[in-house]
Amino acid sequence: MLRRLATAALVIAGIAGTLANPASAGASSTVPALPPNGRVDVQLGGDYAPVRSVKVVDRDSTGEAVEGVYSICYVNAFQTQDYQKDFWTKTRARRALLLKDATGEPYEDPNWPGEFILDTRTRNKRAAIAKIEYTWIDACKAKGFQAIDPDNLDTWTRFPQLERAGNLALATLLAKRAHGQGMAIAQKNAGELSRKTRLAVGFDFAVVESCQVYDECGLYDQAYGDSWFEIEYTTNGAGNWQAACAERGDRISVIYRDQNIVPRGESAYHFQEC
Repeated sequence: MLRRLATAALVIAGIAGTLANPASAGASSTVPALPPNGRVDVQLGGDYAPVRSVKVVDRDSTGEAVEGVYSICYVNAFQTQDYQKDFWTKTRARRALLLKDATGEPYEDPNWPGEFILDTRTRNKRAAIAKIEYTWIDACKAKGFQAIDPDNLDTWTRFPQLERAGNLALATLLAKRAHGQGMAIAQKNAGELSRKTRLAVGFDFAVVESCQVYDECGLYDQAYGDSWFEIEYTTNGAGNWQAACAERGDRISVIYRDQNIVPRGESAYHFQEC
């Protein structure tokens, strides 16, 4: 799952949504399409000026769109950010939207301490979560972003209390909102979903992490053709990135990044493209 070091809290407010019919959602042909094999720069750790050759930038929703570049707005759609702890836990209504353990305490992502898992198991909870996240989508649109990158679709695979159907129903709500704003929406995670399911939800393209490592890249090819891009990480070694470049670097953007995706200029920064 892609991550960023957020520097500012999101403004949370919004309008409640109703559950969309997955069979009628579908990927939209009226939203801005991901540029084919456009060099991608993922900047979730902090904004910086992209080089001239960059055609696509993926930035956190607290950042700004880049004029003249296809700008994707990252939101953590299926779990929370660590800086939002008080927002999600200090009121009964929002705390009720967090998945709880047997003692009634919210589950945290073991890999990202302070990030709680959103509970998508009921229609009412999904509507309440969507009410919050619609404002993030609307704010991204107001800033000039062309697309949404909703992270952690796959929480049901990591927390067995959750169900795939609940996460897909929330994703469908978010896709409908994005399309209503004239924005595309990406699939993030859950590579095992069928092409039929992806299209039913309404995903337009995919943001893919480490598929070379997990042997999932062909699944995205089958579902999206060339409408996806791939991030491989330095923690998995250069061999995976080099193999990905050899297999498909001539038709999609395949980038090699440091795990925390820090801004250019920091010592841990690493960026390469095929």
